[in-house]
Amino acid sequence: MPHSIIWIITILSIGGIIIRPLKIPEFIWAVTGATLLLILGLITPAEGLSGIAKGTDVYLFLIGMMLLAETAREEGLFDWLAAHATRQANGSAIRLFGLIYLVGIVVTTFLSNDATAVVLTPAVAAAVKTAKVKNPLPYLFICAFIANAASFVLPISNPANLVIYGTHMPPLVVWLGYYTLPSVVSVATTYTILRFTQRDELRESIAQDIFIPTLSPGGRLAIIGLTITALILLGASALDEPLGLPTAITGCLTSALVLIRARKNPWVVIKDVSWAVLPLVAGLFVLVEALAKTGVIEELTTLLRTNTAQSVSETTWLSGVGVAIACNLVNNLPAGLIAGTVVQAGQVPEVIKSAILIGVDLGPNLSVTGSLATILWLVALRREGQSVSAWEFLKLGALVMTIPLLCTLGAIWLYYRYV
Repeated sequence: MPHSIIWIITILSIGGIIIRPLKIPEFIWAVTGATLLLILGLITPAEGLSGIAKGTDVYLFLIGMMLLAETAREEGLFDWLAAHATRQANGSAIRLFGLIYLVGIVVTTFLSNDATAVVLTPAVAAAVKTAKVKNPLPYLFICAFIANAASFVLPISNPANLVIYGTHMPPLVVWLGYYTLPSVVSVATTYTILRFTQRDELRESIAQDIFIPTLSPGGRLAIIGLTITALILLGASALDEPLGLPTAITGCLTSALVLIRARKNPWVVIKDVSWAVLPLVAGLFVLVEALAKTGVIEELTTLLRTNTAQSVSETTWLSGVGVAIACNLVNNLPAGLIAGTVVQAGQVPEVIKSAILIGVDLGPNLSVTGSLATILWLVALRREGQSVSAWEFLKLGALVMTIPLLCTLGAIWLYYRYV
């Protein structure tokens, strides 16, 4: 019975995050679920704290990125970048769409998928406003979908990559051998389908006479901070070090230097950071800690070993698709934690491990709660006065996720079979 109650509370909490009844914020549902688990004695306070502590690296990473993004916004960096991107589009909506997609690939690759949601979304919102487009959503959808589609180009492109491999992260050269072809397939197919589904909205002309604002000294400092952050993340990844602390340090230092240079009160940045994301993540970690007590990890480990012994090829496909679906049911953060534990305990072949990683990274493009990056994107959208319902996203995600996932899993399967 306690195990059943844990599952019921978890499902209701995730359902609340997805549906947002009465527009109650997502973090309320996650925190409420975690609190109920404690009150009912389904997990001990020590287990709850242990679950929260496991997310420390994620909290630090988000703090650094959110401070960087809000500081850049305050100093007009996004407006400046938007004006340049819009001028380069030369009145073509299709060209602007392609430029934004290309920038999304670069940001995701070198700063992570969460950074794409936090940093790129406001920049794109500014760009489409400058371009005077009638419907900004096709361009804003890019920020959500490329954040997941390009999230296995490098190990740092998605924190979930580090969770899946744990202490057995392949060297960068080996990683590129495994994931370069799947990344190309994922990015290309996602672009093709997204571009096709938005074709009617991209037939309009956009503004050409674009005024380029002067970038403030604080804006230039913000660019330097983002560049240094990207380089530090690459270095930390190469050394197999956690990414959270260096991101938090560079984010805080950049924000402090910019505010001191501009002689502004820190509150102008702090008050607009989406701090509610932190308790949301903490609540999800507690829910995962409780699920672990139900024996689900041991059962999944046994199932994975048994299926692998019977057929590696079949297990590769089933694992990738199954994990992708699971991410949309419980979010890829807890799903990645569970999958990483199962993979490391099961000692599975590399092809299956790669398929599971792709399921965790690319699978969340199906729904609004599939990944933390998509939730961050939704929060950023609301700040820009835009909204996307769970059903609206699901209808688009059913195409934008499914076809690229199958194509990318096929690329992985072919690579390991013939290379």
